[in-house]
Amino acid sequence: MPSSRPLRADARRNREALLSAARQAFLDGDTDAHVEEIARSAGVAVGTLYRHFETREALIEEVYRKEVDDLCAAPVDLMHEHAPDEALRRFLLLLVDHAAVGKGMSVALESIMATNSPVFDDARTRMGDALTRLLDAGSAAGTVRGDVTGPTLLRALGGICAMRATEGWLDEARQITGLLLDGLRHGAPRAS
Repeated sequence: MPSSRPLRADARRNREALLSAARQAFLDGDTDAHVEEIARSAGVAVGTLYRHFETREALIEEVYRKEVDDLCAAPVDLMHEHAPDEALRRFLLLLVDHAAVGKGMSVALESIMATNSPVFDDARTRMGDALTRLLDAGSAAGTVRGDVTGPTLLRALGGICAMRATEGWLDEARQITGLLLDGLRHGAPRAS
């Protein structure tokens, strides 16, 4: 069981290097990457990997959790930099890109689907909450309709991203996401 104490700087660097190496291996399509290969790529010993992650599945879960953390942190910056509807558009496209990352990790993620890990439920909840914040801001600004919830929008986007097994899906998913956003703008109360 990992300690709740803060990590020393060198241990933190090793942990980040392991996460980065694992993420890159999965993105490169090496879904069967062995812990030895990941450790070597991170420039650490296998024992170091196991000090940070008890199992390969724990490493995969943490890679995915970090992806979700980074994704769900984005709306704050987007809302500071853009109008609410533009922030929503950009976040929807980030979610589509996240699905592309997920495609690269899908086989690796299957190994944790059989466990009782709450990682997927947590990810869906957090992404839905992020979308709700963006939708609420857009509704308050009068640029998007107010009768759609974050979880509903996430389900719609999930349907769009389910196409990822087909050739050229990413461009098509981005185009359909634009249509989805047009639908969210339709019926929005117009500012006087």
